[in-house]
Amino acid sequence: MLSVVIGLLILVFLVVVHELGHAIAARRNGVGVEEFGIGFPPTAYKKKLKNGVLFTINWLPLGGFVKLQGENDAASKPGDYGAASFWVKTKILLAGVLINWLVAVIIFTGIAITGLPKFTGVIDNQFTVASDTKEVTDPLRINQVVAGSPADKAGLKLGDELLKLNNNALSSPADVSKFTAAEKGKSVMISYRRDGVVQSAQTTLRGDNDNGQGYLGLSTAQRTVRKSTWSAPIVGTVITYQLTEATIKSLGQTVGNFATGLVDKLNPNASIREEGDQKINEVSQNVAGPVGILGVIFPSAREAGFGTLMLITAIISLTLTVMNILPIPSLDGGRFYLMAIFKLLRRPLTRNIEERINAIGFMILIGLIILVTIADVGKLTR
Repeated sequence: MLSVVIGLLILVFLVVVHELGHAIAARRNGVGVEEFGIGFPPTAYKKKLKNGVLFTINWLPLGGFVKLQGENDAASKPGDYGAASFWVKTKILLAGVLINWLVAVIIFTGIAITGLPKFTGVIDNQFTVASDTKEVTDPLRINQVVAGSPADKAGLKLGDELLKLNNNALSSPADVSKFTAAEKGKSVMISYRRDGVVQSAQTTLRGDNDNGQGYLGLSTAQRTVRKSTWSAPIVGTVITYQLTEATIKSLGQTVGNFATGLVDKLNPNASIREEGDQKINEVSQNVAGPVGILGVIFPSAREAGFGTLMLITAIISLTLTVMNILPIPSLDGGRFYLMAIFKLLRRPLTRNIEERINAIGFMILIGLIILVTIADVGKLTR
């Protein structure tokens, strides 16, 4: 529950700062802001601010919103969003995107100081300033303990730092495999550090590894991180740019696999239909909705430590950036492209057309969220 609460607070924060970007840009460009809300109604608290904006805190912790004066593109009164110029509307729509991107930059800058992991397989030629980069290898820590295993019986837990097995120092995952294989079936003494205190426990290793879970029954994680000082803001900015590119590329591949997978499933050839199932299954494993984020990603990140939690927060903020620059109806990018298309056509974007297109886009988004949620629940129940 603590992980869920932390996850909700982070998600609400990221959405609220996004909406705050819209509100600031609107007020700076003469567009009225009627309401700024944290969460969604019903309302728990409201107050009229000195600048005339109604500030509300609402019961449903699902993000936040800003209500602009005359939000539809056809509105024409002074101070209406619809009455603003194309450039002003563009600035308002993209302000939220910029805020989320800057949040990611700030977090990655902080992580660059404390230790930025290598995004192997995600970023090619990950940026670093060689003269201001120090590579540090993290301690060998446990990231999974198999229930009922020798490690479990010894009382080892997620996050413990492994030190020794008998008199053999454990400094890498390969050491764990090597020394447990040499002592299989025997009673061994394991030294580990938990919360800064060195402890020891005795257990008997498995005599075989037929189930592939190791003689000790745990898995370990060890990262090599890069630490920066004066160059941290530069590294944070460039890494954010590189991850933005990688996110767009990955999203394109995911959409492509989903589309081709659906087409393959309609093919009369059984082997092609099977390939379609594999593509769709791969997509379901690579995406996560609210249930997956709150029920799997945030609990794992919290257990892994504050640094990992901040890393996930930066990536989610970056994902919000990417989603809101795509031409998805009802999101910022969709509204921008719709406005731009009608401007190029030199046709008025009526309220009826705008609401109809956004409603269709919203229904499609809800449908996708439902599908992803079903996949998330399946992951949780396995």
